[in-house]
Amino acid sequence: MQIYLPIADLPVNIFLVLGMGLAVGFISGMFGIGGGFLMTPLLIFVGIPPAVAVASVTSHIAASSFTGALSYWRKRAIDLALAMMLLSSGILGTATGVYLFTLLREVDQLDLVIGLSYVTLLTTVGALMIKESVQAELRTRKGQAATLRRPGSHNWVHGLPLKMRFKRSKIYVSAIPVWGIGFTIGFIGAILGIGGGFLLVPMLIYFLRVPTATVIGTSMVLTLVTMASATVMHAATNHLVDALLALILIVGGVIGAQFGARTGQTMRAERLRLLLGLLVFAVGLRFAFELVVQPDELFSIRLVRGE
Repeated sequence: MQIYLPIADLPVNIFLVLGMGLAVGFISGMFGIGGGFLMTPLLIFVGIPPAVAVASVTSHIAASSFTGALSYWRKRAIDLALAMMLLSSGILGTATGVYLFTLLREVDQLDLVIGLSYVTLLTTVGALMIKESVQAELRTRKGQAATLRRPGSHNWVHGLPLKMRFKRSKIYVSAIPVWGIGFTIGFIGAILGIGGGFLLVPMLIYFLRVPTATVIGTSMVLTLVTMASATVMHAATNHLVDALLALILIVGGVIGAQFGARTGQTMRAERLRLLLGLLVFAVGLRFAFELVVQPDELFSIRLVRGE
């Protein structure tokens, strides 16, 4: 069954798009992430223009993060003070990202930047996650503790000034890295159409030593607000948010996330991280292949403003 996407300006199979939403929603619920790092490439692979894919997926991520954040709020597993600090710079990062997105689109370099960014980001993060997960699995088999957070341990971040105490997470850290992390996640999310959960969670754990009990819920609050802001900004400045495409993805994503969350609860954390790392790395390799393979059509024609 074909439907026409007005903003993307092409027909797509509704069951294919719905299936993609279900699959990514399942993965999002299973791993506790937004899923934009997977959804955006999938849309590009099936022919959706990269600019439309990025702008439309932000609404899908916001909807998925809302359900997750609500669940963690009920469990009292969100550090609101930390979330507000992250958001104070995250919104600025999102606005900066949308501005750069618009500039790159005007000079016709957006598709290339998105492709190269995905290849670099996903392969690097995927490889690091695989390495860390394998080491954690080996420690577990040897009977050693495979924890991401070593109680009482500190790094160079803890020596920075402007320290603040976050009672819910029981940490005492500088506001500087908190602002830096928030800005980075908002900036990357606006340009690449990813919630950044697979980046944000490790940053909070490794750099700030945020306990796992509050890290996922707190990251979902940041993802929700930054992605909702990115959706509004993209719609207002670039007019690239395809509401019909976003609606189908949201329906599939919300349904799939429920089943994914149940599946994820039955697996060990180390094994989940390994599977996620493999998935991230595989998507990065697939994007690299798309960049080097010769396209079916060597030339394309498009209308230029003012002509």
